[in-house]
Amino acid sequence: MGQAGVVLQATSSLTGRRLPRRLVQLYAGLALYGVSMALIVRSALGNMPWDVLHQGLADRLGWSIGTVTIAVGALVLLAWIPLRQRPGLGTVSNVVVLGLAMDATLALVAAPGSLPVRIAFLTGGVLLNAVATAAYIGVRFGPGPRDGLMTGLVRRTGGSVRLVRTSIEVAVVAVGWLLGGTLGLGTVLYAVAIGPLVQPLLPRLTVSPAAHPTPPAAARPPRG
Repeated sequence: MGQAGVVLQATSSLTGRRLPRRLVQLYAGLALYGVSMALIVRSALGNMPWDVLHQGLADRLGWSIGTVTIAVGALVLLAWIPLRQRPGLGTVSNVVVLGLAMDATLALVAAPGSLPVRIAFLTGGVLLNAVATAAYIGVRFGPGPRDGLMTGLVRRTGGSVRLVRTSIEVAVVAVGWLLGGTLGLGTVLYAVAIGPLVQPLLPRLTVSPAAHPTPPAAARPPRG
């Protein structure tokens, strides 16, 4: 697609009668995504892969995990430049909203003491994350910085999505764990369950300017 085509596509994504609905769904999805991240962190049973890194860095730097999430998202977005990826409204919003929503939730929700409540936090966080993921992806405002990094590397290297994504997440989890991030059952549960949970939700939450949108291909969450 030429430059004019890209500009036209970006402009059309911000027009149409469905724009208000799409914007509401975008920011509601991103806010809920941040809430889900916080619930999983509060469970202390194992974080989402990128949050293992975020938590480890937060502990080392003395920052809030939401602030680290924003900073890492911005750095990953810079990595798009050599990969020639083009961010959308959803991409930029992802960088900011996830971290703010996560910190706000962590400030309001105390860490549970009993194991059953911690399991409920983990389960609820994963389920909420699936809904938030489908809502965010379904409005087609651009991928999250971490997903864009993956798709850019797939295009430039010719590797499979599975190989590139797995390599990135293994590296992220390993570094995060060495820095002190929480790796455990929740990390495995999230990795195994999120795809099958998002798959049936995505067609129901897909909204586009077109009268009869074609649901985007289901993907692992944006982080996200």
